[in-house]
Amino acid sequence: MEAYCFKCKQKREMKDAKEISMKNGRKALTGFCSVCKTKMFKIGGK
Repeated sequence: MEAYCFKCKQKREMKDAKEISMKNGRKALTGFCSVCKTKMFKIGGK
């Protein structure tokens, strides 16, 4: 899964991606950047 890394300022591959549910019920993915190991977050659909 690709997501935007704010440290690298590019789209990067997300490692250890886990699907979570936010407080409002929407789904999201959280993981780590494969290059700099910064935490990444991507909001998905309903």
